[in-house]
Amino acid sequence: MIGVLGAGAFGTALAVALGRAGREVRLWARDAAQVDDMRRTRRNDRALPGVDLPDAVSVHAEIGETTGGEALLLAVPMQALGSLLSSHPEIGEAQPLVACCKGVDLTSLRGPVALIRDRRPGAVAAILTGPSFAADIARGLPTALTLAATDRGAALQDLLSTPTLRLYRTDDIVGAELGGALKNVIAIAAGVVIGAGLGDSARAALMTRGYAEMLRLSAALGARPETLAGLSGLGDLVLTCTSTQSRNFRYGQALGRGEGFDPWVTVEGIATARAVLRLAEGRGIDMPVTAMVDALASGRIALDDAVARLMSRPLKQE
Repeated sequence: MIGVLGAGAFGTALAVALGRAGREVRLWARDAAQVDDMRRTRRNDRALPGVDLPDAVSVHAEIGETTGGEALLLAVPMQALGSLLSSHPEIGEAQPLVACCKGVDLTSLRGPVALIRDRRPGAVAAILTGPSFAADIARGLPTALTLAATDRGAALQDLLSTPTLRLYRTDDIVGAELGGALKNVIAIAAGVVIGAGLGDSARAALMTRGYAEMLRLSAALGARPETLAGLSGLGDLVLTCTSTQSRNFRYGQALGRGEGFDPWVTVEGIATARAVLRLAEGRGIDMPVTAMVDALASGRIALDDAVARLMSRPLKQE
């Protein structure tokens, strides 16, 4: 049995993919009314409309009913992960805990695996990340992800791979965490560029310089450059900077157009930019794109000023 905590789009999509592959999956939703509705309709139209839940997927309102299996997938927003672990002692250490979120915790400045290890020091902790949209996974479209683990990696890779979901394994947890976190920040900036009508050439330049920032910070924190060049870094960056399926990209577009954005939609890159700047400043690392995103998201700077500052930076060798 595989437990999945979080019945948002991504958690539900993973449950659907694993259920279709014949795994028994127990999916937990925080909202009891949502649980009742999903049990009745065998769908999660709130988060993933039009997708039927396989018979192998059951829906639960109690976390304790999802634990004790072969793995427990934590598919909640990054900024909610710490409180989930603190408030639910039934999330024990008996099974591997696999983070399925991207970002840096604002309070501790830790990635998801480090946060899990802090709260559950005896557990096997891993992260599942990479270029993917929930709708594609749920529809059974071919998708490749990175599974980062230093213990039981091969067993988890076999357990969580399906005919349409291909997992590549690494032991570089820091690199996988940072790739998934930082690309959300750059995706916001790419959305700003397109929303403001600055063009595809500007977006390509922004993505390239943003990737350079990702490499600088990741190297300083001990990640391997080849990890950032893989699925969890460059692959995820390309996907989220070029598709309106990305919430971070859509949020950036709204910023670039001077429009509001749905406050109920989780945009992980906003908090990540703030947390990452604190990490970078403490190490003397220059991250101008990230700083621009943070300033725009917080309303400290106007779009025209942000563009002017980036374009007036000193010329240098690439």
